[in-house]
Amino acid sequence: MSALTVSRLAAILDAAGVGEAQAVGGYEPLGGGTYNSLYRVRLDGGGRLVLKLPPEPGVPRMAYEGELLVNEGEFYRVAGGTGVPVPEVVHLAPDSLLMSELPGEPWSALAGGLGDAEHERLRRELGAYVAELGTVTGTRFGYPSEAVPTAGSWREAFGAMLEAVLGDAERFEARLPVSGKRVRELVRGAVPALDEVTVPALVHFDLWQGNILLTGDPGARRIGGLIDGERMFWGDPLAEFVSLNLFGEPEDDLALLAGYRAGGGDTGFDEAARLRMALYRCYLYLIMLVEGVPRGYPPAQTAVTRRTAGTALILALGLISTTT
Repeated sequence: MSALTVSRLAAILDAAGVGEAQAVGGYEPLGGGTYNSLYRVRLDGGGRLVLKLPPEPGVPRMAYEGELLVNEGEFYRVAGGTGVPVPEVVHLAPDSLLMSELPGEPWSALAGGLGDAEHERLRRELGAYVAELGTVTGTRFGYPSEAVPTAGSWREAFGAMLEAVLGDAERFEARLPVSGKRVRELVRGAVPALDEVTVPALVHFDLWQGNILLTGDPGARRIGGLIDGERMFWGDPLAEFVSLNLFGEPEDDLALLAGYRAGGGDTGFDEAARLRMALYRCYLYLIMLVEGVPRGYPPAQTAVTRRTAGTALILALGLISTTT
């Protein structure tokens, strides 16, 4: 994790045009991150900003994690032009991202206190926001950071993304339930389905409940913001359903699908669409299985990931092998 000092904060605030004098309330670390470091900066007059810092140079990282702040800044910039609530970028630099702080608490922290009706209403609201994100389009496919090179076709870009994570698995000697060679063999017959995606759409790709803020009183909560957009890429909007239902199918969340349809999203998932979603599941499960090595996750956490993501990876590859 990257440490923040008073002098470093002053330099960042000056570069952002905020000014050190405004940060009279100081700063405090925020938990929840496993890669970047997060701080709340208190300003004169009661305002608050959030500062995100990348790890120090030399810290082991996966290929796609290079310049993650570029991805996150891009997500907030383009999503900010929609009705989806996201932080406003105050200043983006290679070594820092300064943004507005949105109100609310993570859905994951409040989930136990939500009634069924409120939960379903919030999932419909989220589905509509996801559909709206999918209407935002870019010019090239892949990660804006170019940590993995972008491409003019989704097949080429996704192929590079998948190859990068398989390369990471070999580089970090991560234990996978199936060899990288076998993954490549099974995926080869499925990638033509990616050619149906011809327009790069905005994909957050990490919409688990910890990255969704809720505001309001119990029984009347609303979504206050979507945060942590560092995994975003330009690609297939169907990829969003992978993190929304990590180990399940879209139909497992009927309220989300209803909101997605109401927001203009297409839920007529044909065989090619389900094949593409299986590919995206493989990609995310591989990230989950590999990232614990460079991040030094404890053995107990690694064991759970192998049991859940490892099993899910085998199932997704099985679907691919029977479909192609």
